[in-house]
Amino acid sequence: MARFTIFALQLAGLLPIANGACVKTPAAPAAGGICTTLGCQLPGLISYAGEDIYNASQTSFYTSQERDITPGCVFRPKSTADVSKFIKLISANAPKTRSGSFSPSFAIRGGGHTLWDGAANINGGVTVDMRGLDSFSLSKDLKTASLGGGAIWSNIYPQLTPHNLTVMGGRLPGIGVGGFATGGGLGFFARRHGWTSDNIYGYEVVLASGEVVYASASSNSDLWLALKGGSNNFGIVTRFDVATFPQTQMLGGIVSYNYTQDIVEAHAKAFSNLMLPKNFDDAAMLSIIIGYQNGAFTIADSLFYLEPVAKPAVYEPFTSLPTVLNTLVLDTTDGIVKAFGKILPSTLDRAVEFVYSFKNADASVYLELIQMWQTSVTSLANIAGLQVQFLIQPQAVTNGTNSMGLTAGQKDLVMVDLTIAYANAADDDTVQTAIVNMVNQQKSYLSKQGLLIPFVYLNYADKTQDPIGSYGKSAKAKLQAASKKYDPNGLFQTANSGGYKLF
Repeated sequence: MARFTIFALQLAGLLPIANGACVKTPAAPAAGGICTTLGCQLPGLISYAGEDIYNASQTSFYTSQERDITPGCVFRPKSTADVSKFIKLISANAPKTRSGSFSPSFAIRGGGHTLWDGAANINGGVTVDMRGLDSFSLSKDLKTASLGGGAIWSNIYPQLTPHNLTVMGGRLPGIGVGGFATGGGLGFFARRHGWTSDNIYGYEVVLASGEVVYASASSNSDLWLALKGGSNNFGIVTRFDVATFPQTQMLGGIVSYNYTQDIVEAHAKAFSNLMLPKNFDDAAMLSIIIGYQNGAFTIADSLFYLEPVAKPAVYEPFTSLPTVLNTLVLDTTDGIVKAFGKILPSTLDRAVEFVYSFKNADASVYLELIQMWQTSVTSLANIAGLQVQFLIQPQAVTNGTNSMGLTAGQKDLVMVDLTIAYANAADDDTVQTAIVNMVNQQKSYLSKQGLLIPFVYLNYADKTQDPIGSYGKSAKAKLQAASKKYDPNGLFQTANSGGYKLF
């Protein structure tokens, strides 16, 4: 495939004609290629290895798998216009394969919390660090919050607190709006209002052509729906217009217990009963967190309740058990998130995460899953820095306004998230094999019981899983149609290296 000549690029306005118009930093020649072009055309927005902005971007990824990747440069836009210009330059300059598709040349990052390597970073290409687009504003009626495409949820909450409002975002500090929302988004309000994506009124999007469009229920509605679970396959979202919800104080915190068979059995029974539709309480969102570290098993609950109730009756079967620690408090969303973040690591060395979903069942099913996990985990005891987590939580009760193929109003769906954190890259294969075996064993058991459902939550999925395929053939076909319509040359399918692709 013939490349653009320098003269053609000059005529197109993509390279300066005048001598000396492009001033390279000392690091720019080493990066070369697309980074050199971008450095000329987007002065002050491109940084290179060894420079402060580049280093800050790299070190802020959550896992070492992402931190160990070395982009040629980092692009940190300050406006939608910057993103549009960048995409035009990428479209004109990205190398192509023999088949005519683009070679990977950029990746898009927000909070950088996805665990696996290459999710939001790229070797040799351009990492687009969206965190400079962190604007926030409220509509006059206070019912809509407009969030920059690189905003961080934990920075948004304190701006809403004076208005006694909140939005449906992440439950931990540092989670980015962009990846969280376009991957579905599971948060405090999941049982009352569904996924975060169910509650987004509109998106400002830079398409592969560089054109900026607005997608809503009344304008580009197919793109609007596609972005509700379809991830970064259609463009770069530079603004999210999201629903706000009244919120003064809520209950939140951790309750931990001694790990005994009686406590495990009580949890299995309590969770199974809580998930029965007849016991549904839309204010309750919780997780049972079973852990293994330093040769010992642990069990704790993260309990959240949307109303200012200190002792919700729905949680009595959990909180009435003998406890080791209870940090439950009434606080604002901002305060709950900050407190929750203090007890969790801000970064990890290496980590692998898998997710699956199933229909609620009686306590015996949960006990069987826990026993399988417990047996599997002990085989990893000698792995350096080992931390293993088996997390059980309710799935969002969707209102159906998304692209994920789920039935609206279903209240008895459960999600399991398995995570293994460890210290050394030398253990990658061992850990990956172990967690795959764990997941396959549990899914096989659930399938035989008629309980397993195909849905794989994108934001918790491993790179070897297929969340978009799990939405179903019809849902995936609609996403593919939107991709072909808004990105006919497949820029975001091939030049964009990160995330899950449609084809």
